[in-house]
Amino acid sequence: MSIAELSGPSRSRDAWREQAANVARILIPILLALAVGGGILLILGKNPFTYYGYIVQRGLLSWGGLQETFTRMAPLLLIAAGLIVAFRAGIWNLGGDGQYLLAAVVTAALAPALIETLPRGLTLIICMVVSMIVAALWSLIPAILKARYGINEIITSLMMSFLGTSFANVLVKLFFRDPTTTVPQTRSLEVADRLPRIFGTNVHAGILIALAVVILVHLMMTRTAFGLRLQIVGANPAAAIHAGLKVGWLTIATFAISAGLIGLAGSVEILGVWGTVRADWNPAYGLLVVPLVFLARFNGIAVIGFALFFSVLMIGGESASRRIGVPQDFVLMLVGLLLIFLALVEYLDHLRRKRAGV
Repeated sequence: MSIAELSGPSRSRDAWREQAANVARILIPILLALAVGGGILLILGKNPFTYYGYIVQRGLLSWGGLQETFTRMAPLLLIAAGLIVAFRAGIWNLGGDGQYLLAAVVTAALAPALIETLPRGLTLIICMVVSMIVAALWSLIPAILKARYGINEIITSLMMSFLGTSFANVLVKLFFRDPTTTVPQTRSLEVADRLPRIFGTNVHAGILIALAVVILVHLMMTRTAFGLRLQIVGANPAAAIHAGLKVGWLTIATFAISAGLIGLAGSVEILGVWGTVRADWNPAYGLLVVPLVFLARFNGIAVIGFALFFSVLMIGGESASRRIGVPQDFVLMLVGLLLIFLALVEYLDHLRRKRAGV
């Protein structure tokens, strides 16, 4: 028997162990977060099995809840696609909330004006393209500061997110306010002029756009030379410079693509669900999607499943909280626990690999 034949089963066992470890790193944080959340519910005098049962029943098993779940997935998937581009390139674009809201407000102001003179399809396309451009432009300041001066983008993107959410409210209350209503909001896009519904359900076509974008981003990052360049920059910027890559321009391009996809999420949400933006509206999806992307290991295909999980948790959690009498923010606490345990599992795995010399 040759050495290659002897080493074959060993390689298979190592590959199986690595796959099992990857699955464990995904499932353990989720299970621990649910377990600790259940313990907190017990302390509050609530039945955790009843709470989680309501989540599954409302978010996944009821027809109306399932439609809401798919609808909620659309912006989450698009934001996740934008974060995958940034994180794989080693860039922390944490300004998603500002980019999302500015794109949503611009879409809400532009769509009712354009629909008066343009066909619905062209109006929707123009709004989505403009929203992506607006969000990309808003990301230029942290991008240039990172590329030109090496300033930490975590700080600058968070600052721009705060400014973006505040500026979005200013636009709603002053420049884009609908004068025909007493509530500070933009003009409303009629339901008939919004994104078409799929097969007569309440699920709009934005979910199809989101799925297509996520798959295209996955293919771009794994199958194209541009995606490979971004990953090289993220893995080792010094090596990327030595290899002759234009790291500064790639950094700016990464920010623009990432922010543009997040802006598209805001546009799709307005064109598909709300049709308007009210003052102080902020779903705060930007930071909420971060653990989703990390759980998926920056994999565009895997992130679809985790987006479904998060959507079920959010839609079902809203109903479950009302039915058993706990604050609706309890779902956000579960996400916070998930982040804590995700970081802990990653740290322990890092120690394991270090001891094994991997």
